[in-house]
Amino acid sequence: MRPLQETEPRQALLDQLLPLVGGEANVASTTRRGSRISMTLKDESLADPAALAALPFAATVSLRNGRLRLELTEQAYETRKKENLLMASKYDGLARIIVQNVGGKSNIVSLTHCMTRLRFKLQDESKANTDVLKETDGIVTVIQSGGQYMVVIGQQVADVYDAVCTVGHITPGGAVDDNGNAIGSADAPKEKQSLFNAFVSIITTVFAPCLGVLAATGIVKGFISLFVAIGVLSNTSGTYNILYSLGDSFFYFMPMLLAYTASKKFGLPELEGMTIGAALLYPYLSTTSGMDISNLFGIPVVMPASGNYTSSVLPIVCAIAFAAWFEKKYKKFIPDSCKLFFVPLITCGVTFILTLWIIGPITSLLGDGLGIALNAIANFNGILLGAVVGGLWQILVMFGLHWATVPLMLNDLATKGYSNALTGMFGCTFAQCGAVLAIYLKTKNSKTKSLCVPALISGIAGVTEPAIYGLTLPKKKPFIITCIVGAITGAALMAFNVTGYTSAGTGIFGYTAYINTVTNDISGMIASIVISLIAVVLAFVMVYVTYSDEPAKAKK
Repeated sequence: MRPLQETEPRQALLDQLLPLVGGEANVASTTRRGSRISMTLKDESLADPAALAALPFAATVSLRNGRLRLELTEQAYETRKKENLLMASKYDGLARIIVQNVGGKSNIVSLTHCMTRLRFKLQDESKANTDVLKETDGIVTVIQSGGQYMVVIGQQVADVYDAVCTVGHITPGGAVDDNGNAIGSADAPKEKQSLFNAFVSIITTVFAPCLGVLAATGIVKGFISLFVAIGVLSNTSGTYNILYSLGDSFFYFMPMLLAYTASKKFGLPELEGMTIGAALLYPYLSTTSGMDISNLFGIPVVMPASGNYTSSVLPIVCAIAFAAWFEKKYKKFIPDSCKLFFVPLITCGVTFILTLWIIGPITSLLGDGLGIALNAIANFNGILLGAVVGGLWQILVMFGLHWATVPLMLNDLATKGYSNALTGMFGCTFAQCGAVLAIYLKTKNSKTKSLCVPALISGIAGVTEPAIYGLTLPKKKPFIITCIVGAITGAALMAFNVTGYTSAGTGIFGYTAYINTVTNDISGMIASIVISLIAVVLAFVMVYVTYSDEPAKAKK
């Protein structure tokens, strides 16, 4: 591979990189900011990191989760800068403002991002200029919760995140020291957290990466049930059976899939975690398999009430947490010459056995207990449960605490095949949409109006953070109104016995969750559509009648 020449055109650099990343067809997107080139790859296994690192103009190369980042050498960077070959980001200016006003690079411990927010962990949050950030164009708002300093951006968060990492010289996806270098997860100083914050952190990290795929498979399952209900598809046809396999796959293999995200959270090699999850799903390990699984080494094995661990949630997460802790304790005593096979043998073997003896039975009982408690509340007064969930849901979202409720719903779906634990929250999304539409029609403020359209589009799709943080919460009264409407519609949903049978999306993509996938009854979906429209109308009318722009601030 020849060195990069000063006279080469801008495309020449990419021409040298493409063969080493699987070709142009394997590249979903490419950005070049400063001295860093970032590529999103469709299949990271086609890339050759060693060959990329050997390029004469490459200083460092990292490949993680399909994201390739190549840092140019100082000489190559200066050459490209001189020849005007840089691709400037339109978010560079915003990124510099963010870095400066979170206290500078030295105040940043780590930076990640979710769907709408930059999530900073700062050395000292008092050094951040929160008021300046809130008034900056391109930033919806700032919230501080759970030990994180979150800058809400909206749907462009991934691009802004890349720009912040570039201009701030921050290593993406992990903790950084004062010089911007990554701190290894095993050696990183452990931050003291309350039990509650630690719980929320675990739930967010383990379950959040799954929700998109979980919603997608739920939508597939819901739609094929809809097609059966209206007579378009037969539930004995090949098409139905094949598509149902896709729709049901995530739930069936959930322990193995959660094992992957849990392993990343707790620091266990992913393949070890997935092997433990796969072992729990093995066909023999079911009370209906016909195999004797009553004891292990003479010690009784108590299986969950369902008879197997398919679709289970808590057992695998707790098992992976134990495996990661256990491996760190004994690994240093294993000779390097046999660590390759002894470590996974010990970790997987001991964890699997203890899961069958102790972890599985205890966590299964805990999960059953949570379901029993929710059912008890619902049986006492389901309408009240819906009103409470609907009224408080947006407050949970506001602090990022709504993730903590996800396992309750998943456990219900896994053990019972249906759940109404979170049914009451469904109207909140549409209440936000109605409120945003009213603000758009009523406001005379150009910045407020410019926020309404993207917030409305996101809200229709089920992402309400831009609406909450950018519009209804800062205005206070619209947010209170949407909480009231959420409580009303939550109570109505429960009054009409609307029940979720899959974990579909939110917003308009959530309707199919209320189709009974066993009987193909669509009455729940119809009720959810009607009540969601009522939520839009109620919130729109109440906000439109009460909304008024704040007086413009006098210039000093």
